[in-house]
Amino acid sequence: MKGDIILVGEEHKKAAEQIIGRLFDEIAATQRRYTMTVAGESGSGKSETGQALADAIGERGVKAVVLQQDDYYVLPPKFNDVARRANFAWVGTTEVRLDLLDMHLHQARAGAGVVVKPLVIYDDNQITEETISLDGVDVVIAEGVYTSLCDNVDRRVFIARNRLETMDHRMKRGREEFDPFIEEVLVKEHEIISQHRSRADVVISRDYEVKFVTV
Repeated sequence: MKGDIILVGEEHKKAAEQIIGRLFDEIAATQRRYTMTVAGESGSGKSETGQALADAIGERGVKAVVLQQDDYYVLPPKFNDVARRANFAWVGTTEVRLDLLDMHLHQARAGAGVVVKPLVIYDDNQITEETISLDGVDVVIAEGVYTSLCDNVDRRVFIARNRLETMDHRMKRGREEFDPFIEEVLVKEHEIISQHRSRADVVISRDYEVKFVTV
């Protein structure tokens, strides 16, 4: 998302280093592009962890790119907010073109040279397109609230931090001022996302401790 603020901290770097340290042999042995997802609640550190994972992979001489689920929303940010307030049932996976994101992960695994994806320009409340080159890319990481639901994934990372634990981080990113309605949205998202933890191969705790579930 153009205009997004990503603040990669030492906690993200440390967690990413542990994860990639454990997974790198698997990544290197995979005879096609490797795909990962990073999921969790709003403000849990998905974007930062996704970038930290890409950086940790890059430090090992392998190129990675990150796809943000925020670019795959059906409506631009302000229109999406209006839709939520008009019909609360809109909140959830129906807001997001997960099928398109999953298709792009499939294309990446199949060896596509480029991915033509949506691009949200937050300040302009606009969705346009951008072409991402996959030339030389061996790992594609998709980060976002519902990305655990994608099928074309080798490993799934889940950040187990709830809306109360992420409030400070959300405020720092400055996307919106405190709004009781947004907190209601986050409660509903929590109800949905908490069910996705069971799909994870790696879980990052509220204190950024890493637990390998199926790796």
